[in-house]
Amino acid sequence: MQHRSPAAATASGAASTAAAMEPGVGGVEPAVTLDQVPRWSDPDQRLYTPSSSSATAEAADGGSEPAASAFLSFSDPLTGDDGGAAGGGCAGASRFPVDHEINSRIYLWRGHPWNMEVDAVVNSTNESLDEAHSSPGLHAAAGSGLAEECATLGGCRTGMAKMTNAYDLPARKVIHTVGPKYAVKYHTAAENALSHCYRSCLELLIENGLESIAMGCIYTEAKNYPREPAAHVAIRTVRRFLEKQKGKIAGVIFCITSSSDTEIYKRLLPLYFPRDKQEEETAVSKLPADVGDENGETVIDERKIRIRPLPAGAADRTVATAPLDLPLESGLASSRSTFKLDSYLDPSFMSLIKDPDLRRKEQWGKSSQAQKRFNYARLLGYGDIGFPPLSAAEEYSLHSRYLAKANSLNLSEIAEMKIIYRGGVDSEGRPVMVVVGAHFLLRCLDLERFVLHVVKEFEPLIQKPYTIVYLHSAASLQP
Repeated sequence: MQHRSPAAATASGAASTAAAMEPGVGGVEPAVTLDQVPRWSDPDQRLYTPSSSSATAEAADGGSEPAASAFLSFSDPLTGDDGGAAGGGCAGASRFPVDHEINSRIYLWRGHPWNMEVDAVVNSTNESLDEAHSSPGLHAAAGSGLAEECATLGGCRTGMAKMTNAYDLPARKVIHTVGPKYAVKYHTAAENALSHCYRSCLELLIENGLESIAMGCIYTEAKNYPREPAAHVAIRTVRRFLEKQKGKIAGVIFCITSSSDTEIYKRLLPLYFPRDKQEEETAVSKLPADVGDENGETVIDERKIRIRPLPAGAADRTVATAPLDLPLESGLASSRSTFKLDSYLDPSFMSLIKDPDLRRKEQWGKSSQAQKRFNYARLLGYGDIGFPPLSAAEEYSLHSRYLAKANSLNLSEIAEMKIIYRGGVDSEGRPVMVVVGAHFLLRCLDLERFVLHVVKEFEPLIQKPYTIVYLHSAASLQP
């Protein structure tokens, strides 16, 4: 794939791209190649040109949408007051430093993705992948074959993505993804599900050996997602993904179709893709307080796994000097005093008043005593929660019921999420089960069906030794 240089981009200007956007014979717009799309890092993206300003004014007077050439050059949003982008950011080191290599892969285009001659275009749809809820104009441009193939996919879960052929489109493939519904009460879940939509599309792109992708706005008015918060999620997720995979992606095109989205992306792109040190420094104070984790997902402190490795050399100091028959409490006190580990413990973790599991056991104990030891847990088939473990017969009976139910159901949608799957064998010939924590999206998951899937997957392994490999984050669907 060929890419133009910034100098060539400036020389080509708005005229060539405007010509590419003019309707062709029969009212069909010709395909637009990646070389015709303005790159975010191009010098001519910094300021409005007089021609683009006048084109916008003429369109406003005529009551029609501005020409495409009016959106090829963008004003610098960091030189003025943009209250919408300003958030709880604080001064300090930039969380999104200047990276010219990443910036060279970002494009902004006013128009539908369906006219782009790229490797893949993204379709925002619903769980059924039906034509009525897909992005406007997609199925009409692609032809009837697209709807027929979508009908064979068995739907798609929120936050996930599936790929089909592009049929009559200039692109090679279409990636279908399902955006979340938005509610203020569950805004964090919606943000993370939307972030996973964009990341799933990019992962699918790489897995199929593709390099360029045109992405419209996955969030939709029908699902009540506020446009500016959604744009923050989209842009920062793409930025975080490119930080890890920029060598495998040639171009990501943000396709926008409305004036409101145009203004939003013009304002937010410099915050996450600064083009020079001045933009980087200004963005520090304008970024929101929460810009997500290494994947762009919202961070929830209460759900963090608080594990700290001991510093190098700490093992040398951990020589036991206390007798082994000390009571538990005095032994812990002696160990803490002797080993001087206080400075290595996470205060937020150690501030927990009581272990949640222990607290739950006590609650069950009190409840059972108050009800004259009538055990509701056993009645529901869960055994003795908080009491002695199940007997071998009870354990076998419970497992058999779960396995029978798992074998009677179609759990393919759980398997497609790739949370847990067989990964070959290890060096000693033992089967390996891979668990990907990054794919465990509780908000998108039917927990009961997931447990049944786990029982079904482990059934062939439990009679012999096996290995579990757990990946917590920064994982992809590649083997």
